[in-house]
Amino acid sequence: MTARPRIVASLAEAQAQLGRIVLGKPQQVRLALACMLARGHLLLEDVPGVGKTTLAHALARTLGLHYQRVQFTSDLLPADLIGVSVFVRDAGEFRFHRGPVFAQVVLADEINRAPPKTQSALLEAMAERQVTHDGATYPLPSPFFVIATQNPLEQIGTHALPESQLDRFTMRLSLGYPDPAFERVLYLGGASAAELPPVMDGSQVLALQEAAAQVYASPALVDYALALVQATRSHGGFAAGLSPRAGLALLACARAWALLAQRELVLPEDVQAVFMAVAAHRLLPAGAGGHAAVDGQLAALLAGVAIP
Repeated sequence: MTARPRIVASLAEAQAQLGRIVLGKPQQVRLALACMLARGHLLLEDVPGVGKTTLAHALARTLGLHYQRVQFTSDLLPADLIGVSVFVRDAGEFRFHRGPVFAQVVLADEINRAPPKTQSALLEAMAERQVTHDGATYPLPSPFFVIATQNPLEQIGTHALPESQLDRFTMRLSLGYPDPAFERVLYLGGASAAELPPVMDGSQVLALQEAAAQVYASPALVDYALALVQATRSHGGFAAGLSPRAGLALLACARAWALLAQRELVLPEDVQAVFMAVAAHRLLPAGAGGHAAVDGQLAALLAGVAIP
């Protein structure tokens, strides 16, 4: 067996291990892995206590990546995230002390409890994989993956993420409450994310990301993804349609989904599998309604666009 099939096969082991921590959520686990393989960033939106932080920690441990958690609060400053320059008396100069964003997996926990200025400090890191401080640019580790958790906006002390930042998140997922059978297992004492052994390392994750980028998407498949994106722009139910960045994210995630199935060809069902997670958080309903309205309109749109 060559090196590439061995690395790809390790994805099945990673999914199985994550499934022992995040109980009864195989679809969400697979989507989170696809987001990582697509070199994207992940937004987890749900009520507190359903396993968002656990998923982030388990993912970092399973993939063997350096992990940092930042608890976003109303008094968190951009410097608390990026870092700060400190004057070193003996050297007679300022030296940059790196903040927690210099990790391979960064968990921005309860991101919408921080003010917009602090939220926006992540924009350059997510888009450029670098940070700029006092005129100097510092590259971030590779791979670099931001996972942000978000509480529902109706909860006390939350600030809505600006549309520009939402568009930087490749996917948005919701875990929801577990089924009673899985919740019972949790109450009886399940495995801990902190105890998970790594099944791969950073170099293997980079190899998998490169492999995902090389999965073949035919011209007809690209036309199908383009038709979905354009349909959101002509659909009367949305305030604005998907951007070209969203279309690129859709194709990248579809390639990653195909790789998780150990295929070297993207199929229309791969695009359909990731479409809701990629598109829904980027769209606003033209009239009244929130997530439910957008989800329903997207489901109808997905059913109405012809499959090649």
